[in-house]
Amino acid sequence: QVQLVESGGALVQTGGSLRLSCVASGIPHEIQDMDWYRQAPGKQRELVASITRGGVTNLVDSVNGRFTISRDNAKNTVYLQMNNLKPDDTAVYYCNCETFSANYWGQGTQVTVSS
Repeated sequence: QVQLVESGGALVQTGGSLRLSCVASGIPHEIQDMDWYRQAPGKQRELVASITRGGVTNLVDSVNGRFTISRDNAKNTVYLQMNNLKPDDTAVYYCNCETFSANYWGQGTQVTVSS
């Protein structure tokens, strides 16, 4: 059974930090890219950060310089370190794992940044 379990979401003040984690299990093939998406109320889900199996990262401009994505291939785990958080970062954050044949999603973790 495939499971992606995210954790680390919380309520924080502007300028605070959080570290999200996503542990994948049961995926039948080697995971290639691992991504973090977010969806704010009334908005479309957007890609925030991605990392290839080899460690090449890509972040959306709005979080570049504040967020860092990393992964541990041995643990099938991806992290999102979020610093200097802003109210606009408030959203449900979703983990996505890609293989050559499928995408798998987690259930999401809520991040709320108060002003």
